Amino acid sequence: MSSSVSQTILIVGGGLAGLTAARLLHQAGIGFQLLEARDRLGGRILSVDATGEASDDGFDLGPSWFWPGMQPALGNLVNDLGLTYFEQNSDGDVVFQRMSRESPQRYRGMRQEPQSMRLAGGTGAIISALAAGLPAQSIQLGARVTHVSLEGQDVVVQYVDASGSAHKQRASHVLFALPPRLLEAKVLFSPALDVVTSERWRRTPTWMAPHAKFFALYDRAFWRDAGLSGTAQSMVGPLVEIHDATTASGQAALFGFVGVPAGERAAVGRDAIVAASVRQLAQLFGPQAASPRATLFKDWTDDPLTATADDSQSGGHPSPDRRPWVNGKWRDYISLVGSETSLSEPGYLAGAVEAATRTVTELMSRLNGSERHRFSAPSLDSQT
Repeated sequence: MSSSVSQTILIVGGGLAGLTAARLLHQAGIGFQLLEARDRLGGRILSVDATGEASDDGFDLGPSWFWPGMQPALGNLVNDLGLTYFEQNSDGDVVFQRMSRESPQRYRGMRQEPQSMRLAGGTGAIISALAAGLPAQSIQLGARVTHVSLEGQDVVVQYVDASGSAHKQRASHVLFALPPRLLEAKVLFSPALDVVTSERWRRTPTWMAPHAKFFALYDRAFWRDAGLSGTAQSMVGPLVEIHDATTASGQAALFGFVGVPAGERAAVGRDAIVAASVRQLAQLFGPQAASPRATLFKDWTDDPLTATADDSQSGGHPSPDRRPWVNGKWRDYISLVGSETSLSEPGYLAGAVEAATRTVTELMSRLNGSERHRFSAPSLDSQT
């Protein structure tokens, strides 16, 4: 790698992958700068309160579960950060609804193996803990990257800040911690990506992007009193899969995945989906479910920092693929570390940790002792 004064590492994306990468670099004494387009960290990890605001004791509008026995690297990270977790509630009967003209049927529940786990405080707890261990001056929010170009041995990254001002930043290597499809759609590369790379990025499904989640919040978990687990499946909809979303602190809630395709969701509108979901919960869990104290709805397809037009149709789950994600002239200058690029669990929280850890480890192995001290946090060039 180049030994020029711009020998720096830049991370684009402040979700779990980007923050994991930043943590590894920081622990190794390698300076970095992280750019995040949103006004918050976390990416698709978003834990909120009853008003929809980010909270340290919230409901997970994005991913909720992990399995430490099957995902030891993620489990170790959770433990290293001093976080606590608890079992997804599965005690009690489950409810099935196959047809609208039939009443929901109740069946004895079975313990899930392996048991799904949830973080106390919501999945956002891992984001807060990672960020707390990083230098604040190395993280910039509201920085939307628009162009990336090669100039000699340097990568020049152009971005727009929250005020609309344009900036340039030079780096020796850039770690893109965002979905390949989103990267291909939102960032212009010069020289252009080769056709094979560009097409592969575009065809890779983005985890969470086609989906929507609905939450109904209650004063207490009344379904547990009735011997129900809060788990339900329905072929009637709009919710197709429902679970108990009660927090570790006891805030009672049910949540469901919306089974209505993105195009139909947009046509029908949020309010209609919320109203229909509440009616459905009342059918499944009784009249008490008809009066939630609050509801939450997150359609990830409507999030321009998650989804592209290609995500309006569910494209399945990303699959592990050992082919390099970057080819041609860009191979030595950029890397992809988002969850979709994981070799073991693409599209999961554990995948973000695996992809970031593996890629940063490979990058650091390229830095010998004489080079490493040259890696420092980038500084901003003048505005353009």
